Amino acid sequence: MIKNNKEFYKTEELASLLQVNVMTIYRYIKAGRLKAYKIGREFRISKNDFNNFLDKVKTK
Repeated sequence: MIKNNKEFYKTEELASLLQVNVMTIYRYIKAGRLKAYKIGREFRISKNDFNNFLDKVKTK
């Protein structure tokens, strides 16, 4: 898992961490695969929700 001291991530930060386009993160949010909070025009993803997302997509 990715360790960080932040409580929330911005979509751009997650895209950078996962090495995907920011639109991919928006698609995950829209599809309900990744939980996010919309604050103004930006989304914030909690550290816990991101770790849960990673656990769900992990291959066995």
